[in-house]
Amino acid sequence: MPKKNGGSGPRAVALVGPYGSGKTTLLESILAVTGAIQRKGSVPQKNTVGDASPEARARQMSVELNCATTKYLDEGFTFLDCPGSIEFLQDTLNVLPGIDTAVVVCEPEPAKAQMLKPYLKRLADKGIPHFLFINKIDKASGNVRDLLAVLQEQSDKPLLMRQLPIIENGIATGFVDLALERAFVYREHAESKVVDLSDGIKDEEKQARFSMLEKLADYDEHLMEELLSDIEPPRDEIFDDLSKELAEGLVVPVLMGSAEKDNGIRRLLKALRHETPEVTAAAGRIGLKANGETVVQVLKTYNGAHGKLSLARVMAGTLRDGAILHRQDGGDVRVGGIFALKGDAQTKLGEARAGDTVALGRLEGVMTGETLASAAISWPRIGIEQLPVVYSLAIETTDRKDEVKLTAAIHKLQEEDPSLHFQQDPELQQMALAGQGEIHLKVAVEKLASKYGLKVNTHPTKVPYKETIRRPGKQHGRHKRQTGGHGQFGDVHIEIRPLPRGSGFVFEDQIKGGVVPRQFIPSVEKGIIDYLKQGPLGFPVVDVAVALVDGSYHTVDSSDAAFQTAARIAMTEGMPNCSPVLLEPVMHVKIHVPNDATAKVNGVVSARRGQLLGYDARPGWKGWDTVEAKIPMSELHNLIIELRSLTQGVGTYEMAFDHLAELTGKLAEQVVATHKAAA
Repeated sequence: MPKKNGGSGPRAVALVGPYGSGKTTLLESILAVTGAIQRKGSVPQKNTVGDASPEARARQMSVELNCATTKYLDEGFTFLDCPGSIEFLQDTLNVLPGIDTAVVVCEPEPAKAQMLKPYLKRLADKGIPHFLFINKIDKASGNVRDLLAVLQEQSDKPLLMRQLPIIENGIATGFVDLALERAFVYREHAESKVVDLSDGIKDEEKQARFSMLEKLADYDEHLMEELLSDIEPPRDEIFDDLSKELAEGLVVPVLMGSAEKDNGIRRLLKALRHETPEVTAAAGRIGLKANGETVVQVLKTYNGAHGKLSLARVMAGTLRDGAILHRQDGGDVRVGGIFALKGDAQTKLGEARAGDTVALGRLEGVMTGETLASAAISWPRIGIEQLPVVYSLAIETTDRKDEVKLTAAIHKLQEEDPSLHFQQDPELQQMALAGQGEIHLKVAVEKLASKYGLKVNTHPTKVPYKETIRRPGKQHGRHKRQTGGHGQFGDVHIEIRPLPRGSGFVFEDQIKGGVVPRQFIPSVEKGIIDYLKQGPLGFPVVDVAVALVDGSYHTVDSSDAAFQTAARIAMTEGMPNCSPVLLEPVMHVKIHVPNDATAKVNGVVSARRGQLLGYDARPGWKGWDTVEAKIPMSELHNLIIELRSLTQGVGTYEMAFDHLAELTGKLAEQVVATHKAAA
């Protein structure tokens, strides 16, 4: 009988992996096998425990974290089904600090192997124990050893094949457990049946088992000595090694099955039960040292019809309803309810103990990723990777009076999803949503409508073009108006000249002899600055120097307003004669892709008027490259869509402003014409 890792205690297991691998179906199968649900649902029938939101069911894909608590052989488990679309990866990153282990779910298709890299890489880097579960094994078309070799290229840690599939007529009908040395035949929606090892598979089983033991022995000298001496290691020793090396993140055990048919699910659950480390290991991994205090890690925020729920893992201690918890940045919150979750169903609890993953009510102000404690102790701030923005859309309410309501609703969406960004740009006069892709933002817009009754229109964001001048000029500006009382009089002579790129605006006072009184000179500068908000091409003006060189005034009629107006007149008449030119923002872009897509990405850069700076191996990402380029911002709107199309969804990029570059010719004419038409 395999030896269990440590004592009993609730475990938190994340189901992660690419879109389409079957994670939600796996969760449904686990809940059915453990008796948590009486009838198993399916994604096509839109009746699964997970993916209960209208946005998820409409797309038949997860768009946020699903959580379900169950028991297997009297031990508690919470399974966190993470979205597979790379556009919702932030939910996966948020839960990693609070889990004991992860099950990386994949399909038995070598062509899709590179889709696993973003998950396997992060789990390995963070030292999180993880299994690889090859789902849909009944649909495998090739040799599993060949598949494993391809999958190994995506994993920094050695893959340890725990099961050997039994193939009949090209279909996997069962498996051999290499640790137990037992053969099992799949039975649809029932426990697998133990059978005798057939003569045809015995030799292959011995070879596969020895290969598994050799990998374990790489980290166990005693086991290595036994293998070299042809001593059969005791079964308990093998299971101890499997638990130890999983917990230390040295190997990645590989299991297989079919979630749709409930095949291999019980063996997966037994492996999780016996080999998954307990919550103390997870707490130690993130540096939490509780000395009798209760400590909880917030993994996800939900805003529903009945208020806010914070999904949290109790990392240490016991948490009771009504307890006061301290925040790292100061301040206290009171727990307003403790609930066990099973999809969108809630069960009220009186308390939660170390290891439990529960939803906590009314933790107002508390954000996803925060760590809370029962005492004002010092503990490390957990750094959660925040994904860079790669796609944005301008948004506007169909009814302008809803704009204040819109900002409040978006704040609630950001509580649920920290990778969603909201930007208000007074210069461009636009509000924008930014995030991880087209579907990501579409789901956010749909939630605004379904949850908050807000209908918004979206369109591509404006590019913050600027303009400048190429040559100097001089201009006289006079404002004179006589009315019934005091008149208005302001008179200025200015000189305008271009400045080097990045200099901004410089005002120079060159008045001599008091021809313009000192008190009116700031008014001249103010009038010039006001004009620079929109130059002759219609855009903000930069990199210009304006000198006030002469002028005149009237002792009665001159005023601040008159000199402001005179300055604007001089700029309005003088700037068109200084050879105005459009400037477009150019971004420094780092594109991260598997190296088999590098050549194609170089072509993408060229097609988007980019300047290729070069490429190199992406640090720490075996088989990946980073392509660096300078690309105009106007060419980046749908770059992420093209990158993901080229790389099965895994390519990404990051950008930073680099410089403003002159834009001339037909492109500039189109930009100016479009801007004027919109104005």
